[in-house]
Amino acid sequence: MPAAEPGALRALLWDVDGTLAETERDGHRVAFNLAFERLGLGWRWDEARYVELLAVTGGRERLLHDMAGHSDAPALAGERLALAAELHRLKNGFYAERVRAGAVALRPGVLGLMAQCADQGVRMAIATTTSRANVDALLRAQLGSRWASRFDAVVCGEDTARKKPDPEAYRAVLARLDLSPLQTLALEDSPGGAAAARAAGVPVVVTRSHCFADAIFDEVLAIGPGLHRRGGWRPVLPGPAGDPDAPVDLALLRAWHALHDARGFFPSNDTETLPWP
Repeated sequence: MPAAEPGALRALLWDVDGTLAETERDGHRVAFNLAFERLGLGWRWDEARYVELLAVTGGRERLLHDMAGHSDAPALAGERLALAAELHRLKNGFYAERVRAGAVALRPGVLGLMAQCADQGVRMAIATTTSRANVDALLRAQLGSRWASRFDAVVCGEDTARKKPDPEAYRAVLARLDLSPLQTLALEDSPGGAAAARAAGVPVVVTRSHCFADAIFDEVLAIGPGLHRRGGWRPVLPGPAGDPDAPVDLALLRAWHALHDARGFFPSNDTETLPWP
């Protein structure tokens, strides 16, 4: 196989929560509420509150942020840290149970795109700041016990000191892959995740999730409702991208990736139709 051009797409970098699966809506929020109940706390995160809390990256950090608004939260910082740690431990257990029970599945189009990467020699990696236990629970249930063999690099929350929107996770993935940022493409669903990739110099395609359906994104190459169909994606690329019911595939991702060199980043409020590269 001839060597790839320096700017050619060599690797697809997957976010997990919201991108691979609707884990926030169907898994984590429900599991947090079960943890609150287990410890006899009267707290409950409805969908609206949970979406607000997603501005805080990391489960423990989210818990500590929310505790500031509860009069029945421990008064001492050390006790709050201990409570957050126990709630997070319980939450991870409930989340894993929900995943094993089939309550959380990969989003439509994900498996097909992964298969294309394997067939066409495009490497894959995971860049997430969720815990390795959560990633393992999801992908073991969906891809089997050897799920990690599909990826050339897996960076999780335990592998970084700082969470997204800090770019540390993406920089660690790039180092493990030994690739430049412009040889890769990140798939993200949240503004914080997209900002993390961009700060590492990685071009971003946004596949909107339930929790960030109306979020505003800056400096991304393309944005759309999911990998299952091309309808609703921007920018619109005519020709081979014309069938709205066809899934988003590597050919389309490569075309968007080429836009980075052709004209810089695509603003999310742009509705123009671009020529096929």
